[in-house]
Amino acid sequence: MTKRYAMVCSSNQNRSMEAHFVLKREGFDVASYGTGAHVKLPGPSIREPNVYEFGTPYKHMFDELRRKDPELYKRNGILPMLKRNLGVKTAPQRWQDNAADGVFDVVITFEEKVFDMVMEDLNSRDHILMKPVLVINLEVKDNHEEAATGGRLTLVLCQELEATENWVDKIDEIIFNFERQHRRKLVYSISFY
Repeated sequence: MTKRYAMVCSSNQNRSMEAHFVLKREGFDVASYGTGAHVKLPGPSIREPNVYEFGTPYKHMFDELRRKDPELYKRNGILPMLKRNLGVKTAPQRWQDNAADGVFDVVITFEEKVFDMVMEDLNSRDHILMKPVLVINLEVKDNHEEAATGGRLTLVLCQELEATENWVDKIDEIIFNFERQHRRKLVYSISFY
């Protein structure tokens, strides 16, 4: 694989981590991030989320929630999600705090407000390298079933990009074909490093 990919969602580590898991399994050079102030996982009620700092190990979250209420967190899919995340990386990372992780060729977001945040962040940086970065939003609802579908669709999209030597010349065609085939509207833009 020649391109470097970043998966970015808001704060609960489901959609970006599912895509990260799928791409990593297929040999892609991929990283994942959240953009929220904290990692928020569903709790016993909508008013009682489980809130963690970025950088808190997934193992810690898994063990804590398993101690609190194993049946609830198994039933709502949080324990299986955290177990998957454990196999991908140690802890969640925040996009805004990890700019030094390197340069990506493609950044994929899973909700439009995150796409806007990533674009704003990239456009506010000094563009020293003048290396293009493609930012694509693939809207994915925040539930386990949609995250799995989003992960598979992200793989298809990344395989298309990987098969293209110069995505800058072919991006309109790739996006058009993807939208037609999968009936999913993509928003995309280009920024620079």
